Amino acid sequence: MALIVNIETATKNCSVALAKDGKTVVLKEIAEENFSHAEKLHLFIASLFEETGYEYKDLQAVAVSQGPGSYTGLRIGVSAAKGFCYALSIPMIAVDTLLVLAKKIEIKEGIIIPMIDARRMEAYTAIFDANYTKIRSTAAEVIDESSYQDLPQAIHLIGDGAMKFKHILTSEAFHFHPEIHYPSAQEMSALSFEKFKQNDFVDVAYFEPFYLKDFVLNR
Repeated sequence: MALIVNIETATKNCSVALAKDGKTVVLKEIAEENFSHAEKLHLFIASLFEETGYEYKDLQAVAVSQGPGSYTGLRIGVSAAKGFCYALSIPMIAVDTLLVLAKKIEIKEGIIIPMIDARRMEAYTAIFDANYTKIRSTAAEVIDESSYQDLPQAIHLIGDGAMKFKHILTSEAFHFHPEIHYPSAQEMSALSFEKFKQNDFVDVAYFEPFYLKDFVLNR
């Protein structure tokens, strides 16, 4: 049995999940404008164990969303993950935040572009195919009318950074999904379990979140 706590704090969504063998057992999350991560994260984690009867000593690993995203949110999540890993002498797993967001939608064909708001006309993006294989690397992109014109297939745009571009990305190729706002620890459960099975761990002492841009320091 692999029992893993998954922590997702890269956006306004403060989200944690306790997963057993890749299946979410219980999920706690809240998305608030004022970023309540510092107040809610450890309370949410404690409630995972209170509701399930598991104990901290039962954990095999802790997984954390690695970014890109909010500087403050990422720091809070990574600091919490490191604290548990040090205290329990268990490994830490890092999961791509944009992949976590992409996993919130299923498509049969076309591509998925998860977008995390990076202020103004910029977003943190990557491109995934229908099998969630990353086909364009993570980047901080300024989006304009010419963006993604080289992509001839159906393009599914998701995340809190997507809707602000609906007025300029008007081609019929673009499909917006306003119901999908933020990445969640729910989708981390299966991803972190796969990494656990492959012993794909990060160095707890030296791991740093993927901030992508220096200006995120002001967020």
